[in-house]
Amino acid sequence: MNTYTAVNFFDPSVWQSIMLVGILFASLILANILKARIPFLGKMLIPNAVLGGVILLIISGLCYAFTGTYLFNMGAFSDGSGINILETITYHCLAIGFIAMTLRPGEDGKRSKKRTTEILNTGIATIGTYMFQAIVGIVITMVFTLFIKDLAPGSGILMCFGYGQGTGQALNIGKNFDTTLGTGSVYASIGLALAALGFLSACFLGVPYLNILRKRGLIDPAKKNSDEKVTLKEFQGPDEPPLNESIDKMTVQIALVFVVYMAAYGMMYLIGNVIMGGGGMIGTIYGFNFLFGVIAAVLYKNLIKFFKRNHVMHREYCNTFLLNRISGFAFDLMIVSGVCAIQIHLLKSFIVPILILGLAGAAVTFYYQRFVTRRLFPEYEHFQFLAFFGMLTGTASTGMILLREADPDLKSPVSENLVYQNLPAIVLAIPLLFIASAITNGAESFSTALTMLVIIVAIFIILNLVLFRSKIFKKKAK
Repeated sequence: MNTYTAVNFFDPSVWQSIMLVGILFASLILANILKARIPFLGKMLIPNAVLGGVILLIISGLCYAFTGTYLFNMGAFSDGSGINILETITYHCLAIGFIAMTLRPGEDGKRSKKRTTEILNTGIATIGTYMFQAIVGIVITMVFTLFIKDLAPGSGILMCFGYGQGTGQALNIGKNFDTTLGTGSVYASIGLALAALGFLSACFLGVPYLNILRKRGLIDPAKKNSDEKVTLKEFQGPDEPPLNESIDKMTVQIALVFVVYMAAYGMMYLIGNVIMGGGGMIGTIYGFNFLFGVIAAVLYKNLIKFFKRNHVMHREYCNTFLLNRISGFAFDLMIVSGVCAIQIHLLKSFIVPILILGLAGAAVTFYYQRFVTRRLFPEYEHFQFLAFFGMLTGTASTGMILLREADPDLKSPVSENLVYQNLPAIVLAIPLLFIASAITNGAESFSTALTMLVIIVAIFIILNLVLFRSKIFKKKAK
């Protein structure tokens, strides 16, 4: 019996996904126009993706208020599962962006001992901030459980994922809470709301602080206004295939990213579904898809190096310029989708703890990074702080936006610190995988949250002992 059903291209279902993605991109264009036309928005340096997402979130919220259905769940965009599609886009774009960043060809030159130490300290300080954010977040939610019985005591850990790691991870860990508690998308929305508050903190706290530094003469207020020129050298690196190849260079980059992502999925399936048999850790395994994506990308790069050393391969297929474009595209789409996926009506009962978590996250990140950068990066402390604060309340791109306002020519080594700190930071962040799994699997347990809090405090202390080792264990002068 033939069960094939012909596709009718006039069927609305054929166009729903195009309409959904199209309106996301339309919001980015609108945000770009508004920033160009409205001086206030331009000065705040709010990312286009955040502004576009907020615009659509307001429209979606109004749709829900008048019709009982969010914008993306309407028939023009989906069959009622538009929010789920937005969450899926956010989930995958996180890993795609990290894979593209990791695949970029690295520099072969050796660094001085001082530069290596500064990069390592940047990675340690990044994870130290995650832990500090988690400590404060869990303490706040544990206190609020005395007043709000439905609040998971350990859900404050979402602060370190929403602020420290951004939209994608906030959604992933929030989903793990929802799976355990059977709460639909409540904690996913809380995580996304915290991520949005993080971006706003970078804009409404980071930018005014930047202007204060300028007025005090602590950073050079001069800004390079000339447009950056893309040279052929950036687009056509050494040993790369020529431009007149039968396959487009961008196609090659996208193909490599998705092949590596397939390998990452294989790793997650092997560990989560086969080795662990789909146990309680499986949600956390798949929640750290970006981590497995980075591991798969590193393995790919080492495999290519092996082939080159043995003269099996002679060409460099990864192009830094194009991979940067792919990661930027993925992160922009991730942010706008994540903000739009917030379901406002689910946050009514938790609006007070969310706002307090947001304020606490901004304060903790600001003062801890001021403490760190003043002592460990005295030669360029203000540049390092602005990049740190932007990255640890938003994403790496937010940190780069603030950095370029203070250091437009990137003369300081801060940008290099942010790029190469990823490897030590990812290694040091592995304990978070197990901590997040324990907290989400025992989401209703106050004792589990308390135990994990003690462990996080211990890790935070150890990280700071290592971070300030040169200050604490400094040898006495003879």
